[in-house]
Amino acid sequence: MIETRLLSYFLAVAREQNITRAARSLFVSQSTLSKQMMDLEKQLGRQLFIRGKRKLTLTEDGIFFRNRAKEIIELLENTETALRSDAQNLSGDISIGCGETAAMDHIAAIMEDFHLRYPDVKFHTYSGDADAVLDRIDRGLADMGLLLGPLRQEKYDYLNLHQKDIYGLLMKTDCELAKQDVINIDQLKTLPVILADQTFFGHQDLDWFSSDHSVLNVVGTYNLIYNATFMVEHGIGYALCLDRLVNTKGRNLIFRPIIPELSVDLYIVTKKYQTFSPAVKVFYDLLKKSCTVS
Repeated sequence: MIETRLLSYFLAVAREQNITRAARSLFVSQSTLSKQMMDLEKQLGRQLFIRGKRKLTLTEDGIFFRNRAKEIIELLENTETALRSDAQNLSGDISIGCGETAAMDHIAAIMEDFHLRYPDVKFHTYSGDADAVLDRIDRGLADMGLLLGPLRQEKYDYLNLHQKDIYGLLMKTDCELAKQDVINIDQLKTLPVILADQTFFGHQDLDWFSSDHSVLNVVGTYNLIYNATFMVEHGIGYALCLDRLVNTKGRNLIFRPIIPELSVDLYIVTKKYQTFSPAVKVFYDLLKKSCTVS
């Protein structure tokens, strides 16, 4: 089994790309560190570095190992911090994976209240689509995720925030459809649309068109809406997205809601049977309380 110390040594070398500089930062001799890295490669049976005259470059296996080493060190640090914490003097870290939603404003308000009570706790947010957020939850890199529902998977627990996000079309301001206040859902079938990957092909199952996606003329997809806005401005298509996510001010963009209303509920997602750290447990309880109040 690889020692944690070796992981830290490896990450220092990967960061510095030079044995001498890495050894200096670790306060060990260059010869010791060089031997440790060669021993690590023998233990793994993989070449981790391409050794140049002045620079070390990670191989493909080295890049993979670096990413996993970072995750392992992060998990160990979070675990140690959680065990040192107590409910009376909370400290530590809370990691939240976030899908794109304006409901993050609601979560941030709860975070603000929590931070005033427990200033020693740090929040870490990670933005991504449902697949990326759930992957981080599965690997223990996120304590919880803020996602659009329904997400029909038995291995997670879902806390309904009793809020919803409304779908509509993002389009060019000067296009013909922009003259309408709303877009009829049947009109989507006649338009070139740009969809979020997860809308029909990820963990969310919205059943808007009886699962018959062929009725849509899909000209592109996106995982986060920002880059899709440029595709819309250049006339490639109309982006199906959530309200209040895109700042259209000063851009040739406008949002129009769809009728009948297309909306999704918002959930805090956690892994089933997960043991929370004291800080995460207190924050999660605050989230539950906010749901009952609203």
